Amino acid sequence: MRSLFAVVAFLCSWTTLAAVGLTQIPGVDGDGPVTVFYPSSGEAREVKRGPFTIPVAENGAPQRGNGRLVILSHGSGSSPWVHSDLARVVVEAGFVVAMPRHRGDNHVDGSAPGPDSWQRRPAEVSRAIDAVARDARFALLVAVDKVGVYGISAGGHTALSLAGGRWSPAMVVQHCRAHIDSDFPACAGLAAELQEDGFDWLRKWVVLRVLSWRFSDPDWRTHRDPRVRAVAAGVPYAADFDLQSLATPRVPLGLVNAGKDKWLAPRYHAGAVLKACKSCELIADLPEGGHGALASPLPPNPPPRLAALIADPPGFDRRILPEVDRKIAAFFAKHLLP
Repeated sequence: MRSLFAVVAFLCSWTTLAAVGLTQIPGVDGDGPVTVFYPSSGEAREVKRGPFTIPVAENGAPQRGNGRLVILSHGSGSSPWVHSDLARVVVEAGFVVAMPRHRGDNHVDGSAPGPDSWQRRPAEVSRAIDAVARDARFALLVAVDKVGVYGISAGGHTALSLAGGRWSPAMVVQHCRAHIDSDFPACAGLAAELQEDGFDWLRKWVVLRVLSWRFSDPDWRTHRDPRVRAVAAGVPYAADFDLQSLATPRVPLGLVNAGKDKWLAPRYHAGAVLKACKSCELIADLPEGGHGALASPLPPNPPPRLAALIADPPGFDRRILPEVDRKIAAFFAKHLLP
């Protein structure tokens, strides 16, 4: 109980002390830029990033927080800005937050989503840690021997991999052959939608044919980075994992579940991991939340198919999200701080 009070007191103290800085640093080995949110002594001003307005101290002088780094892995086709509210809360808890741009699966280049990206992403996280450690502004303020990783959706897949999970592309095909009726959006993505018009059998057949052609490789993929010491995954894609590899994760693993996720049916993804992993922590359960519940702010005016999959279900109250963000920050404080 004393340790819990200490964590809460620490988080509250940083909420009053730190401004939130924002900068970009070069990636390592040809990676794209890494977006960094951090405690800053600068003055916050409203900064435009695409359709979003974010109050930050852009390129403000960094100041020491708690000395720990959290890497945030964005979802498929996403950007750092839809996770800026979470980043702010985690920074206000004293952490530096760094977000790599995952090649071929981001808001400026969506050419290679799915297993091609999933295989690259964990190594991109490791190189993002390297990039922060090499930057003169942060090298003396952050120790990278105990790093946290948080990922959402496809980023949640990345997080599970860094927690010790193993997966294979062929498991995608196996899952979809068995569950395409009940998890069709997870199998088809944005490429197809069931219409209940008499041709859904053809749509399912086409999706399975494409998956069988693209994702036939049965080899297991793993990635280990000993610097990663705590992992959290929000609404992760998880159906292609060997769940036994996540039954006893190599580091503390927390999950955020959304009960009305239309994109990734919870019982095959976050729910399946929670069922297999008895040591995992349920950081937050959002029974009325959809797949986009953890995006804050939500992107305005997404394409219709994307909007249908990430829109908030009726009855979901976004006013609970700051509390969810504080729980995520507390998870990393619990596992990364002395």
